[in-house]
Amino acid sequence: MIKAAKRLDTVQEYYFSKKLREVRGLMADGKPIINMGIGSPDLQPPAKVIEAIQGSLGDASAHKYQSYQGLPELRNAIATFYKNKFSVDANPESEILPLMGSKEGIMHISMAFLNEGDQVLIPNPGYPTYTSVTKLVGAEPLFYNLSDATNWQPNFDALEKQDLSKVKIMWVNYPHMPTGTNGTLQMFEKLVAFGLKHNILIINDNPYSFILNENPISILQVEGAKEVALELNSLSKTFNMAGWRVGMLLGNATYINEVLKVKSNMDSGMFYGIQKGAIEALQLPNDWFYQQNKIYKERRDLIWQLADKLDAVYDKNSTGLFVWAKIPEGKKSEEVTDAVLYEKDIFITPGTIFGSQGEGYIRFSLCVTSEVIKEAISRFD
Repeated sequence: MIKAAKRLDTVQEYYFSKKLREVRGLMADGKPIINMGIGSPDLQPPAKVIEAIQGSLGDASAHKYQSYQGLPELRNAIATFYKNKFSVDANPESEILPLMGSKEGIMHISMAFLNEGDQVLIPNPGYPTYTSVTKLVGAEPLFYNLSDATNWQPNFDALEKQDLSKVKIMWVNYPHMPTGTNGTLQMFEKLVAFGLKHNILIINDNPYSFILNENPISILQVEGAKEVALELNSLSKTFNMAGWRVGMLLGNATYINEVLKVKSNMDSGMFYGIQKGAIEALQLPNDWFYQQNKIYKERRDLIWQLADKLDAVYDKNSTGLFVWAKIPEGKKSEEVTDAVLYEKDIFITPGTIFGSQGEGYIRFSLCVTSEVIKEAISRFD
């Protein structure tokens, strides 16, 4: 057998890849599993988006290789979207890079800026991909702890006490996954100042801004942010287009060009029809967000009832596609979620997969219908 590369020794198979395989096995055995573990929207993309991709298939350029930078119309649509929703100006020619999902962007950014031995500030709890990609490129994760005591926001006093001399990148993610905590402009101002002071590239991963959130903001709204910050965004959650793989990166032209050097060697452009659909999505009126959030609010209210059945405590001010809940003292996250899976046939996510600071918490997805959530609640009666 050919031995795998040493870099694979630093990472494990993604938790959901393994656990969902187990869940599928239980379902194959006849178990009526309700999956509340993963944030894959079950709602349909907008009808106009479907029509746009269908209508594009006969275009002369539809099936050719596409530009690594995406269609000019797509970059213009992203620029207009950011201007209208965040009051952020971005040059569509040089400060916007469409991506095949924002997860791709995490790898591209890391490859563009990290050398072996560089350090990366990663939130704990946080999206596991930040850690795995950091390790895959030979850099070192340096975790900064978040807690409910600081409303799941960075403790800058603690950060300043650390040796930051090798830190090159800092990942932030607001609205925060998994906790649902929203960001603030004041916090983003502190992050930009922190990045400028220590010469650290700040990257805000921002795919949840429009879900159950009345105040969408971007780190790029902060004066001087483009000197030291990039922002990732995605159509996956906002427009129910997770499988389409459409994301974007925004920032100053120099940083974007470095990422483009990596991207242009990794793919051959996004499918034309998907870009046409994305353009239509980005032009939708605000009523789209209102209708989506009406559905998610109903689901969230029911999830809160389900959390009550587990004596779990949650923040009713949280945003995003999940409910993050604290379980009773003394209980372990994975023990609780496994018990719920094997005894109630309900799959929810243990907080520990997002880092050690997730111990004592569980996470519910809102990507299930109200009827299914009611069924889950009934299993505790």
